[in-house]
This record gives sequence, structure tokens and C-alpha cells, in this order.
Amino acid sequence: MQALCGELGPDPRTRRIAVAFTTSQAVRHDGRNGGYRNEVLSLRLDRAVGSCAVEPGALPDSTVEECAGADVATLLTHPLLPVRVAALDAYLMDVLPHSPAHGAQPVALPAGSSLERSQVRAAAVVDLLDLVPGSTVLVVGVVNSLLAELRSRGLGAIPCDLKGGTTEWGERIATDALGRLGRCDAVLASGMTLGNGSFDALRRGARQHGKPLVMFAQTGSAVLPRLLGAGVTAVCAEPYPFFWLDGGPGTIHRYRADGGTS
Repeated sequence: MQALCGELGPDPRTRRIAVAFTTSQAVRHDGRNGGYRNEVLSLRLDRAVGSCAVEPGALPDSTVEECAGADVATLLTHPLLPVRVAALDAYLMDVLPHSPAHGAQPVALPAGSSLERSQVRAAAVVDLLDLVPGSTVLVVGVVNSLLAELRSRGLGAIPCDLKGGTTEWGERIATDALGRLGRCDAVLASGMTLGNGSFDALRRGARQHGKPLVMFAQTGSAVLPRLLGAGVTAVCAEPYPFFWLDGGPGTIHRYRADGGTS
């Protein structure tokens, strides 16, 4: 791994995580039938915060104590995948922060409610798909605001999530994303695929089927832009603090493999 070998910046053995913390939230928006829960592991490295979403309750209670004060190299080889992802995210966020110099195109998120900010983010993410009405998108990691935005643009969606269940509109959520790659025109996937270990198979499958792969990433927001052109077509990166944590204005960052700005 380039980061572990110090090829991307300072030797990770010399960089230590000062703060490790988890953020747990439950959401139920007005006007929505259902709600959801999130839990995120975050690691603070100097000015940067790296994050990885996990299933609520999945991390051992000792995880944050193990991470706080540890050097980045140790955490890049940690037995828990979410710790490795968060550590890599923090390291890359520090050495290659989101900026136009590194290929990022900033998009302002206005102040507002969690739902309002989610809808603005959804529009910024869907803009990266570059599809004509009538196209079908395989959505891996169901977010209702994204599904609503696709609908508003005349785009069909195949919702897929390891949890299964149904969408806000009563549609069945598939659990096998790879088996549905042949039925879509593009793939829109959450950065959570990094943390649950499904990303590499999804990236390989999208390449084999010739499907564009667009990522929306709170998990690994600094990691996924480094994979542009290597199976990833575009990324909407959202570093900590996420839109649901703060009602004030913020910024997300869009990247395209072709370097476009539209």
C-alpha cells in the first residue's frame, strides 16, 4: 500500500491519531414514513478527520481507546476494516486535502434543516451521472433523497442495500448488487461499500459490464478520489462534519475522472 510505505506523504509511523470518536445518530424527517440509524468511526490527524460508517453497535467498545494515540501505520494494518479505512481517510485528508489543486470542485451546501441539506447534496451527486431521462441507475446504499432526485429527473432506480427492506415508496430493496449490474446504465454507490468490504467486487463488476461508477462518500471521502480512472468515474466527497451534524453552511467536493467541471 502506497500510504503504508510513505509514498504519498510523511512516514505514517511518525503520525499519530490524537482523537478517536464515534458518532451515532437516529433520523426521522417530517413528511417521511421511515427513519434510519447511522454510526461513524472518525479519527483526527492534526487538521484532518477521516471517517468510516459502520453498522450501529458493530464496533467493540475498546476501538476508540485503541485508536487514540496510535500511529497511522499501526491502524492501517488493524484487524478491523473500518479502522483501516478511517485511518487511510485521515492520512489522505491530511496530505491531499480536498481542494481545486487536487482536482476537487467545491459545491456549497446552504444552511438549513437536515432534509433540506440532504436534498441539495442529492442534486449535486446526481449531476455527476450525466444520464438522459429513461436511464436506469443501480443505487447501492439506499438514501431516499437520492432516489427522489433520480425520480425528479426521469431516471429509474434499482435500490440495493445489504439491509434489504423497502424504500420510502414501498419498492423492494435488493441485497445483491452484483447480480443487477447488467440491468442498469450506471452505478451510484455509497462510500459505505469501502467499510463493509463490498467495494472492490462492485468496482470490478462495473468495469466488466462497462458501467460508470459514481460514488457518494462520507466514508472514505479522501480515499475514493484517488481511485478516479481506476474503475471510479466520479466522486461526491463529503468530509466530516457531515450535513446531518450541522445546520450551518458547508461544502462538499466533486471529482470527475475526466476532470470536467459541469
